[in-house]
Amino acid sequence: MTDEAGNEEIDAEGPSDDSIVVTGIGELVTNDPNRDGVLGLIDDATIAIVDGRIADVGHRDDVSAPDDVRIIDVEGRAVVPGFVDAHTHAVFAGDRADEFHRRLAGDTYEAILEAGGGIYATVEATRAAGFVELIAQSLPRIRRMVASGTTTAEVKTGYGLDIGTELAMASAINAIGMSLPVDLIPTFLGAHVVAPEYVGRPDDYLELVTGEMLTAVAPFVRSVDVFCDEVAFDVPQAQQVAAAAAATGLGFRVHADQTARIGATALAAEVSALSADHLDHATDDDLEALAGAGTAGVFLPGVSYAMRLPPPDARRAWDAGVTVALATDCNPGTSWVETMPFVISLAVLHAGLRVDEAVWAATAGGAAALGLDDRGQVRAGAVGDLVVLDAPSHDHLGYRPDSSITAGVIKDGVFLA
Repeated sequence: MTDEAGNEEIDAEGPSDDSIVVTGIGELVTNDPNRDGVLGLIDDATIAIVDGRIADVGHRDDVSAPDDVRIIDVEGRAVVPGFVDAHTHAVFAGDRADEFHRRLAGDTYEAILEAGGGIYATVEATRAAGFVELIAQSLPRIRRMVASGTTTAEVKTGYGLDIGTELAMASAINAIGMSLPVDLIPTFLGAHVVAPEYVGRPDDYLELVTGEMLTAVAPFVRSVDVFCDEVAFDVPQAQQVAAAAAATGLGFRVHADQTARIGATALAAEVSALSADHLDHATDDDLEALAGAGTAGVFLPGVSYAMRLPPPDARRAWDAGVTVALATDCNPGTSWVETMPFVISLAVLHAGLRVDEAVWAATAGGAAALGLDDRGQVRAGAVGDLVVLDAPSHDHLGYRPDSSITAGVIKDGVFLA
């Protein structure tokens, strides 16, 4: 049988619950550091998942299957861990197609932002939408992310820039995560840009962000982010945000050196941030500092692709020993990219990574950037999140950039498609 996209359907027999056996795996990516190679590949593999967690994994003859469980035969396809998208702005209202046309005509992003476009346009739309409409507009987008294999995604606030809308965004992220088969990790990004009503008064706005706004949103998020760049906040201002995050007991992340090098990557290393993201203008010294601090480097090649800019050099970061992650940066202005397979291909074709490295960065690397040690790998005890590829090997993730390559998704041991 084939599905509507023309892909061969996967045979699944038995009860439908969170205890399953996946067999007939031609090539399994485990990312298990105790196995050989970057990806810890196993051929002719079987995975047993019990109560949503991986109970056993190995060669078909070495895995004992529990009795009376659903059997999923993937008939020689490759299987990888569920994709972990470590940087998104996927909950928002409206779109910025007009901005896209302006950029094609030669306008710079800085000029668009100064004219009230860019992030400010999305702030206006998100404030106007309200909680219910925000969910209604965001749900289809995140459903598509899940259908392509994303089983965990970080999602940022930052399109409210006032207490009420930032709180609504955090609540919407959590509500969507409860309604869909995906783990959404909420991050507070009140320090995205200075709110429109505070333009010219950044210190006053930061006082709000690090005070009353953070206090309101903190119970609903896991970490705090700041856009540290020429078009947003400088290093001393980012240090204020880092201090507030630490005082609240939340993790800290940095949008670092995206449009210019201003010291943001160095700051991320200095405070041992969970991640430094973008890194387009990071130097070799910056990357060595990240590696030494254990701060993950999250690369977003969809941004340079959409903005027609030189891609970030993920190769240098990998070679410097940085924990490299890949992410979509799904957002309405600079990277409306929803699918991690496409990001993997961009990283291979434009950002200098090999396919095995890019697959690792989109799974285990993303999990590391989010501080999650129970996913991104296929090993006993890990969450039962898997992607079945409509391909015989992981190499096709780089080889076929314009392909519906996801044949099935398993989340917490439940077969979704």
